[in-house]
Amino acid sequence: MTPQEIESLSFQIIDREAGPHDFDAAEWEIVRRMIHTSADFDYMKTVRFHPLAITRGLAAIRAGSSVITDTEMARSGIRRTSIEAFGGSVTCLIGQADVRMYAEKAGITRAKAAVDMALPLMTDGIYVIGNAPTALLRLMEQIRDGQAHPALVIGLPVGFVNASESKAELAQMDVPHITNLGRKGGSNVAAAVVNALLIMAGRTP
Repeated sequence: MTPQEIESLSFQIIDREAGPHDFDAAEWEIVRRMIHTSADFDYMKTVRFHPLAITRGLAAIRAGSSVITDTEMARSGIRRTSIEAFGGSVTCLIGQADVRMYAEKAGITRAKAAVDMALPLMTDGIYVIGNAPTALLRLMEQIRDGQAHPALVIGLPVGFVNASESKAELAQMDVPHITNLGRKGGSNVAAAVVNALLIMAGRTP
């Protein structure tokens, strides 16, 4: 089987096993790709969409806005050529020397420092978090303080410390977001959300 045939068959299986649901067509395209990436149907119960999330995300991609990730794994999982076709870019600052220096000087994690250093880049862009709850907590703090103005926050950190709590907080914020409740998540799932948006953005508006 070709990769395309395997993917098509996978989606057929997901659609069949998922059964009835309350997601609209665009939401399901995202959730289905999250399931495809993780083989985890729990996302059907835990994913949360802000009412403007998909609209704002598609507009940001089509406008060539920045996509910023919290990890290199998330960055590498996003279809870079598709982003670049719209005139945008995918950036991860976590490994940059100036971020490390800023984190050491401020006494904070590199994940937090990367959020602060990305403030000039994220206006009307998409911030993607698949690993660090501290990055999501810092981003929400900067949004509340009026320092960060992303078009969309994809908040899917994974883990046992503050992952669930940070996502529950994001789900209550009036900022366009795609998140899930609970401990599950990850850079691969976060990248899958961006890729689903890229596929949709490539269609005629």
